[in-house]
Amino acid sequence: MDKTPDPEFDRYLVPGLMRGMQVLGAFTPDRRVLSLSDIARVIGQSRSATFRTVYTLTHMGYLLHDERNKTYSLGPEVMRLGYGYMANRELVEIAMPELERLRDRTDWSTHLGVRDGPRVLYMLRAPSRLGMGSIVHVGSRLPAASTTMGRVLLAALDDETITALYRDAAPAVSGGTVLGLADILARSRRDRAAETVVQVGSFEAGVASAAAPVRDLSGNVIAAINATLATETRSSVPEEVRREVHDTARRISHLLGNA
Repeated sequence: MDKTPDPEFDRYLVPGLMRGMQVLGAFTPDRRVLSLSDIARVIGQSRSATFRTVYTLTHMGYLLHDERNKTYSLGPEVMRLGYGYMANRELVEIAMPELERLRDRTDWSTHLGVRDGPRVLYMLRAPSRLGMGSIVHVGSRLPAASTTMGRVLLAALDDETITALYRDAAPAVSGGTVLGLADILARSRRDRAAETVVQVGSFEAGVASAAAPVRDLSGNVIAAINATLATETRSSVPEEVRREVHDTARRISHLLGNA
């Protein structure tokens, strides 16, 4: 039976792509090695139709072909494809308890974010129990150049990459000041030398924030965390909060394998 959806049923579906995913799904811990006929039987296609899909996946490295035994197995590109998902899942599972502990120690709302082009994507949030933290929610995308986590993530990039991001972008705004490319580059150079990046009211009026980088096994910055507090009286971020943010980022990095 043909398991590939009829494109007339949903014109946005791509049958060829779906067939390729079905071929990859044919391999399981109990079916590590399959012949072309085996694959065709599992996905409900003819050998000739299956061959083109298998040939393409082999060419791209998603399948390995044993010419002597005329069998196929999953290739290294499958592992590469899954790495991003597993890495993000590991990051989230490790970071959330640490963010909650940071929240409990400071009474500030805490977040974790990753860079998405010139923006920072908020992936985790532990809101302050006092109800005085940032109103930013998971899934929010904010300008990287205007936020503490974004500045931490930009500081991990070289000048050439930052220039490519902002050469044709609209000017960023921080604390009512318009930031051009030269301003962003200069500030990123300063941020690289700092253990934490702090702002008070620069992006969101009345909100104090401190952020620090999270590093992976290789030492690369893969995310940032911050602590934020809504306040009308504070003009700086307390040293103990900056230290807690820095130490939490170091602890998450260590749990991810960073020495």
